[in-house]
Amino acid sequence: MAGKARLTAERLHTPPGGGRFAISRLALGLFLVDQARHRIAIGSDKRLHVPLKAGEGWILPAGATGICEYDEALSFLRLEVPENLLTDVGFEHSDFRPVVGAFDPLLAQLAHQTVSIAGHASALYRETVQLALAAHLAQILAPAQPRLVGIDDRRLHRALDYIHENLTANLSLQDMAAEAAMSRFHFARAFTRALGRSPLQYVIHERMELAKLLLKTTRLPISSIAARVGYEDVSRFGQRFRRQTGTTPAAFRSN
Repeated sequence: MAGKARLTAERLHTPPGGGRFAISRLALGLFLVDQARHRIAIGSDKRLHVPLKAGEGWILPAGATGICEYDEALSFLRLEVPENLLTDVGFEHSDFRPVVGAFDPLLAQLAHQTVSIAGHASALYRETVQLALAAHLAQILAPAQPRLVGIDDRRLHRALDYIHENLTANLSLQDMAAEAAMSRFHFARAFTRALGRSPLQYVIHERMELAKLLLKTTRLPISSIAARVGYEDVSRFGQRFRRQTGTTPAAFRSN
């Protein structure tokens, strides 16, 4: 990343108060303590009472302005992501809607990891973690969904959103079809025609993609990763992972 703007990641402790802010780069803040009296205004002076708990926070686009206030001392992580790093992971949606509230668990973990290794001697290690953070941010803020065709686009988009929001749950064809307001038969046929794979194949593929990301960017036990991608049976997860990738989860992690 020589010659390029660098990602900044730090842990901050501030007294009660807050004030106005102006964000020059995409930024995220992760609260480390509860703030029951947190207030925020984005793009205006109209403050909204938005209580935030430890593990929650905000993601703001470059150029965002506003006011942030809190009545108790605040400890939080703050990360600012440069445009060149976002470009490296193919993120082009700089005008996304600000996110305030619950944090994606993996994003929170990557934020902690990025801050903890900010001064690490290995530039390669730092840059690998930062790329993982940027890639996951891109996935959250602009989910890469296949282009759909035909008159059922809107209904299939609703089903895709439902799948991604409930990827670790026990998804059923009936639930997915209901989200699309279609019968199971017509939903399965329309989904397969539009995406080139059946709903079951799509869910398995997306779960394995998430598993690969967790294996490469975290030290979570394989059993925990299996649970996070919807498999209570670790051996079944291993079989499915090997069938999908041609290798075992442990071997994939070590390579």
